[in-house]
Amino acid sequence: MTTKYKIVKISRSVGAHGTQDEVEEFAKIGAEIVEVADSNKSQVIEAVKDADIFLQGDVLIPRSIMELAPKCRAIMTSAVGFDRIDLSAATDNNIVVVNNPSFEWCVEEVSNHAILLILACAKKLKILDNLASQGHWPEARKMRSPMGSIYGQTLGIIGCGSIGRMVARKAKCFGLRVLGYDPYVEKYLAKENGITLVKLEELLSESDYVSAHPDLNTTSHHLMGEKEFRQMKTNAFFINTSRGQIVDEPAIIKALDQKWIAGAGLDVFEKEPVDEDNPLNNRNNVIILPHSASYSDYAFSLAPKNIVNEASRILNGKWPNNVVNKSVKPKFTLVKEN
Repeated sequence: MTTKYKIVKISRSVGAHGTQDEVEEFAKIGAEIVEVADSNKSQVIEAVKDADIFLQGDVLIPRSIMELAPKCRAIMTSAVGFDRIDLSAATDNNIVVVNNPSFEWCVEEVSNHAILLILACAKKLKILDNLASQGHWPEARKMRSPMGSIYGQTLGIIGCGSIGRMVARKAKCFGLRVLGYDPYVEKYLAKENGITLVKLEELLSESDYVSAHPDLNTTSHHLMGEKEFRQMKTNAFFINTSRGQIVDEPAIIKALDQKWIAGAGLDVFEKEPVDEDNPLNNRNNVIILPHSASYSDYAFSLAPKNIVNEASRILNGKWPNNVVNKSVKPKFTLVKEN
């Protein structure tokens, strides 16, 4: 197929995971991917001049880059989160921003990961495995108590979007009561998924497990600070599979040191990768994972297909399904379909 469109992917380093799959998928719609490293500014400037679409890799896409791309119709991300894209700049430059909240790609995987961390925290998986696998069987048996239950306990979900609601549905299978905090979610959606909406203070004070799933924005940045961790039960666990920046990291370290909470399951952090001397490391009551919640081989095989489907719609004059900046006036006419 003849190449008609240019897709520019800006990444921390060229050859990132998934690029070959993306190349093959975009080729099917006559689009070529040109991948450039964010550190090579002159190459980035040259590449974006005639780009039809930006594919956001693992770096920020600022206003200055958008203003150099007069043809750019859209910025697309393979993730659900879009905090690395300057939304106001995209809107000002008539660029549609599209994310990828596919159930198969991300919602299922991240919600499973959150449930995994809830169960692992509840059953003291980390410390019991460490002791038992090293031959300290009697010590492991002694460490069982105190151990909370799951059935009949309360799960608080901060952020009741697609992932948060999926976590709620799965949590119901374990007999958990589900509270939710989200000032933006439609009440009927929360109710349909078995979530009782409450204020954040009530959620924190009543929940045995708190699972965070908000978008990262100005209101959610450091949403969980000392005040919030103090409001949690001393036997409660905090789970984060969303964005590290929603947590004030010194605050959660203090909460663990002062025993304001029982422990945590963390997949995301303010700074990634986590420094070796980070005080969150090497704690029996804290599970540390390398920002892997969305990953499975199957899920990642689907991601490029989802992006290409959306790109194809835009390039063929149709509105994509997952527009983030809904008030944008696109550079080219896009038809909204029923």
